[in-house]
Amino acid sequence: MSHVFPVRVFYEDTDMAGIVYYANYLRYIERARSDIVEQLGLDQRAMRAEAMVFVVTRVEADYLGTAGFGDRLDVHTTHAPKGAVRWIFDQEVRRGDTVIFRAIVTAVCMTTAGKPQRLPAKLRAKLSNTGT
Repeated sequence: MSHVFPVRVFYEDTDMAGIVYYANYLRYIERARSDIVEQLGLDQRAMRAEAMVFVVTRVEADYLGTAGFGDRLDVHTTHAPKGAVRWIFDQEVRRGDTVIFRAIVTAVCMTTAGKPQRLPAKLRAKLSNTGT
């Protein structure tokens, strides 16, 4: 599946040099993943009430360029389940056609007690119906 999430760079996102602070790219890609979960019809609050959460266990990131105050960016994400508990996200932050940040993120479905948990059946069904 693929997904595009728009981001506008606010003044608060920048550092003293006037460019996006490096950790904020992780916030941008997190927002995109949260949007994907919502668009797939999953309610993370309800999941948590049932003692199930998604936990990021790995991020491999490359900073390829910079963005500044006022820039309009897009987070492009492709994603697919991997095995019974993992969900892999390949994410790029782009300014126009230029990729300025790239990350591969592994999220694991877990119980709130920290035990691996199968991806929710609703999620597996939706992802299998889209050809991923």
